[in-house]
Amino acid sequence: MTRHYTTRDFFRQMPNALLARYFQRRDVLADLDFATLKETKPDELFAAWMELPDSLRNGMDAEFKIIFEMSCENGFCAIRDEAAWHLDEEPLAEFVEKLAALANHAERSMITYLDHNEFWKGATLFYHADTLSHWRKRKNLPHGSAATDPSSLDELAHLMRTYFHRTEGRGNNCIVEPYRRGDLIYYFAYPEDYSQHGVEWVNGTLDRRPHNPAFEVIYVYSRKKGALDVKFRGSTKAIEPLQSMFATAILKLTALPPDPKDGRVYDLDQLSKRGFSFLYEPESGIQSIVLRKIRLSSRVRKGDRITLEADTSSNPNAIYDLLDKIGLSPNLFHVTQVELAAMIISEVGKPPKTVTIRITYPNSCSLKYDELDLRLREMLEASGIEPKDPEQESDEEEPVEA
Repeated sequence: MTRHYTTRDFFRQMPNALLARYFQRRDVLADLDFATLKETKPDELFAAWMELPDSLRNGMDAEFKIIFEMSCENGFCAIRDEAAWHLDEEPLAEFVEKLAALANHAERSMITYLDHNEFWKGATLFYHADTLSHWRKRKNLPHGSAATDPSSLDELAHLMRTYFHRTEGRGNNCIVEPYRRGDLIYYFAYPEDYSQHGVEWVNGTLDRRPHNPAFEVIYVYSRKKGALDVKFRGSTKAIEPLQSMFATAILKLTALPPDPKDGRVYDLDQLSKRGFSFLYEPESGIQSIVLRKIRLSSRVRKGDRITLEADTSSNPNAIYDLLDKIGLSPNLFHVTQVELAAMIISEVGKPPKTVTIRITYPNSCSLKYDELDLRLREMLEASGIEPKDPEQESDEEEPVEA
């Protein structure tokens, strides 16, 4: 769930000493004695803040919102991932230990912003990418290296400019920035979008101001898997050309390899059987998983469907009790959609949170690819629900039964 940001709440959550350092660096609010302010009581600070000119407040407020968004477990994970490419093993361990010793994620985010700004941009980009869903995957790519040199990045930017200018009349400018994250390489591309006139408040006056925004294309390349994920909000017709541009400029291929159809499907029928067990490792942090909604589709008449939903707060088997009462024959129906509720620990020392998982036949799943959702995807794989690629099959130890 998206957390709501307000400047007052941001001041309330952030220690006064860190706020003092931030404003001192901006050379504002010098007359305010932060040492005498009460923690979590931001009224005096907020009043002084509101006296600042809009031109000063707007820029700082935008920074506060990013610091606020990074003040969570996923933000800390993104910071660690970016720091890993800047620090050797021992300094990295010291850095992570220093941040882990802080009171909360708000302090970790602000300390990174103030004292380790070289990690900040990459970490915010990783965090942003982790929040996105509906990526388009391309497999069957070579397991070779992916170029990150300026010439190759310029070539990809040029191909994108040319394509979007000719097909959509936008993209006159473009820049591509690569970031390494573990075994993956992220490429963030920013072609120029159509010019817009936005309604904005400028020094107390409402006005329309022209600006040239950028739109976003994100590539994530896995050399290990020979796979490319693309995130683009636009026409699906652009996906394959974007993949082809990447293959040409970054992978140095003369042509985009054929894309074999993914015939994998979720095996959801097993979830309709009472006694089905979800499997996961103890260290996953998963406390429990229950089925609370199921959709059954007719095998004999296309379009006929029955959806059952039950309150599982006091009875984890409520759906199965409902199925028994109805008495539907499995020969006449198969499961085409389920909703699971997973209780999982997201932060050590805090109570578990509930994550809703929606899976729809044949291969649609609501889970993303952030740290928390990846643990849940591993659970689906171990339970025989999430389909595996053949190369992923291994003789791993059996996980414990829920």
